[in-house]
Amino acid sequence: MRSIWKGSIAFGLVNVPIKVYAATETHDVSLHQVHDEDKGRIRYKRVCEFGHEVEYGDIQRAYDDGDKTVVLTADDFKQLPEEQSHEVEVLEFVPLDQVDPMMFEKTYYLEPDSRSPKAYVLLRETLSKTDRLAIVQFTLRQKTRLGVLRVHDDVILLQGLLWGDEVRAADFKALDSSVKVSANELKMSSSLVESMSTDFDPDRYTDSYQEELQQLIDAKLEAGDDIDTEKTFGEKPDEDDDEGGDVLDLMAALRASVDKKRTGGAGSRSASRSRSSSGSESSTSGSTKKAPAAKAPAEKTAPAKKAPAKKTPAKKAPAKKAPAKQPAAKKATAEKKQAS
Repeated sequence: MRSIWKGSIAFGLVNVPIKVYAATETHDVSLHQVHDEDKGRIRYKRVCEFGHEVEYGDIQRAYDDGDKTVVLTADDFKQLPEEQSHEVEVLEFVPLDQVDPMMFEKTYYLEPDSRSPKAYVLLRETLSKTDRLAIVQFTLRQKTRLGVLRVHDDVILLQGLLWGDEVRAADFKALDSSVKVSANELKMSSSLVESMSTDFDPDRYTDSYQEELQQLIDAKLEAGDDIDTEKTFGEKPDEDDDEGGDVLDLMAALRASVDKKRTGGAGSRSASRSRSSSGSESSTSGSTKKAPAAKAPAEKTAPAKKAPAKKTPAKKAPAKKAPAKQPAAKKATAEKKQAS
């Protein structure tokens, strides 16, 4: 796996350097839309309600209360207070059963990022032995976010949490009606549950839809029912098509937020130097490979062009002078004969 972010956990006076990895991934087959007639890929353009196509850089965000709209510019957002901490701060420890699973968001693995993982192990063991979750907060694009730390297979997990007011209450009138369940019905239902009870094994279940979809694609490829991918492209798609979406990768956005606010961090500078040096090394190696190829033909072709250039004028020069002298000599002889 490849880490997507580096940071630290702070609880009390203990600081735990960490690396963050995405703990989940999708197995869905990636599909896109094409035009039925010519098989060209479908692209979406940003068009305002007045019919003008709008560049991504010209888009602003706005709030609509139903009657009026307030436009918020980048300068407006700069006026909002920003969290300056670069740490995942532990706020408190709570019992496991007090956080409803419906509040959980995406999950990430945390790896110790120091020579000695003692602080990491200390936090992990504390969470395991006390059967508690650590409630944490961090900065995500100028907003404070809530999360939990918990242990899974000797690894500390970070999971984002929804705020309390982001979970909707179930308000169904049908549940308010009085319904009687007999003891016999409850007994039979419990018996059915008991007959189907087992230990949970996620590998026992497979996504049959995705499997059959992949089989269908493979069958069409084997039958030659396909087209060249390059023919489905028209104009090159905008590289920022995915920017500005409402769905954000939790830790990727956190990484971008922390890197932006980090003004003097050695880690950020060293990472930047590492990226720039690797880029310069690759470009240098590329140029050194091309240099011999450029010189080799130049050394071979140069003598070939100069050699005929010297010989050709040398042969033609006497050929031009000889005919010019012979007519002159014949004329002089003829004139002397006439004079005598």
